[in-house]
Amino acid sequence: MSDTSTQIHNLLFRYAECIDLGDFDGVADLLADAEVGAAGGPTVTGERGLTAMFTATTRRYADGTPGTKHVTTNVILEADDEAGTATTRSYWTVLQAVPGLPLQPILAGRYHDRFVRVHGTWRFAERRYLIDLVGDLSHHLLTALPATD
Repeated sequence: MSDTSTQIHNLLFRYAECIDLGDFDGVADLLADAEVGAAGGPTVTGERGLTAMFTATTRRYADGTPGTKHVTTNVILEADDEAGTATTRSYWTVLQAVPGLPLQPILAGRYHDRFVRVHGTWRFAERRYLIDLVGDLSHHLLTALPATD
């Protein structure tokens, strides 16, 4: 795997690690330079805005985590090393097990990400998510998902 591929895959997987740890500041740091939002919808940018968004929408339990595992698969990476740009498309599944909710998938969809290389380091430039499957979110979200057409 090339250095570019390794760095970008690590960004994808670090996001899952941070969100599952309840480390919303870490998530915001990863996405600080990116526009983040549902495909076709408004975006949130900047560390403060992103931390606020995750804090306002995602339930955390006594251990500080949301009791989830975000699993990212089927990563398709297209990179232009010379230009310092890349894109990925991937699938994601959120599993959750908390008191009152046995282990189960609660949400699944796709990420469409753009990356730029800044001073030799790859960074998220955009993260758009598409929700394909919705399960029991009553133990996960603090607010309802936005309505879709």
